[in-house]
Amino acid sequence: MGKRKKQAKVLRIFRKVHRTTGALLFIFFFFISVSGLILGWKKNSNGYILPKTQKGTTANLKEWLPVDSLHTIALNTINKKVPGTSFEVDRIDIRKEKGAVKFLFVDSFYEVQLDGANGNVLSIGTRRSDFLENVHDGSILDEYLGTNGYVKLIYTSVMGVSLLIFTITGFWLWYGPKRMRKAGKA
Repeated sequence: MGKRKKQAKVLRIFRKVHRTTGALLFIFFFFISVSGLILGWKKNSNGYILPKTQKGTTANLKEWLPVDSLHTIALNTINKKVPGTSFEVDRIDIRKEKGAVKFLFVDSFYEVQLDGANGNVLSIGTRRSDFLENVHDGSILDEYLGTNGYVKLIYTSVMGVSLLIFTITGFWLWYGPKRMRKAGKA
């Protein structure tokens, strides 16, 4: 088999792999690309995707209330906002330079921002970005199926390898014909 025929055969194989992978994983690539695009804009969404971090009165931690007091204020605040719901704090995000502390909750996409020094409520917001991150990395499937991180691990591995395959086969689909034309002229 001649060199040109070998190149054409490799090109056909790459085209088939590229097309098949794209067809099989289309819906996943769609969700990853849309969620990634939106997440890229989260800090520029005027607080719609991710609430803006508000500014408290001081960045001096010595003047701040104890974290357990701030925690109590945050829980009371969210329970007034959404009565009848049990909220558990997922994480506490201290923004020292802004003088603010954010309380983010498990099983919801709410956050409560407080002034670290006096405990005043600066903001109660919905973190739509957290939902989008769960869609983007496959965590939403894990939560739905209750698989303790295994679906997410498989999902990110398959999608990462697929993106690598797309990159390699896509490059070859672009470069292969150029190489064949160049070889044909020689």
